[in-house]
Amino acid sequence: MPITDEIKKTLSDPTPLYALAGAGDLAYEKLREVPGRVEALAADRKGAQEKAAATFQEAQSLLTGAQAKVTETVTTLPTDIKALQERAQGFALQQVARAVELAVKAKETYDELAERGKVVVDKARPGASDEAESSEPAAEPVELTAEPSEPTAEPVEAEPAPRKSARARKGAADAAE
Repeated sequence: MPITDEIKKTLSDPTPLYALAGAGDLAYEKLREVPGRVEALAADRKGAQEKAAATFQEAQSLLTGAQAKVTETVTTLPTDIKALQERAQGFALQQVARAVELAVKAKETYDELAERGKVVVDKARPGASDEAESSEPAAEPVELTAEPSEPTAEPVEAEPAPRKSARARKGAADAAE
C-alpha cells in the first residue's frame, strides 16, 4: 500500500497547486505591463526615426557640398597642371641658356689664361725673354666672375676648344725642356 499512500499524499499536498497559481499571477502581472512598454517603445521609435531623418538630411547636405568641392577641384586641376608645366618648361629653358652662357665665358677665360701662360713661359725661357718682350705686349689680367648675367632669349652655342693630339703635346713638352 505504499503506492496508494504516496498518491494520496501527492494529491493532498497543495504545493504544486500554489506554484501553478503563482506562475499564472506573475504572467498576468507581466502582461499588464506590456501596453506601457509598447507605448514607450513606440515613442522611442518615433524619436529615433526623427533623429535618423535629421542625421540623414545632414549627411546628404554634407555629401552634396563635398561633391561640389570635388567637381570644382577636378575641373580646375588640368588648367593648374598645364600652367605649372609651362612655368617649369620656361624655367628649364632659362637654365639651359645660363649654362650655355657660362660655358662660353669659361672657354673665353680658359683661352685668356692660356695666352697669359704662354707669355709667362716664353719670358721664363733663357734667351727668349728679349724676343717675348719685344714681340708680345704684356698680358692683361683676367677677371673671373662666378655670377652669371641675365639669360638671353636664344641659347648661345659654345665652340669646343681644339684638342691637341698626343704627338703635338709630346712635341710641346720636349720643346719646353
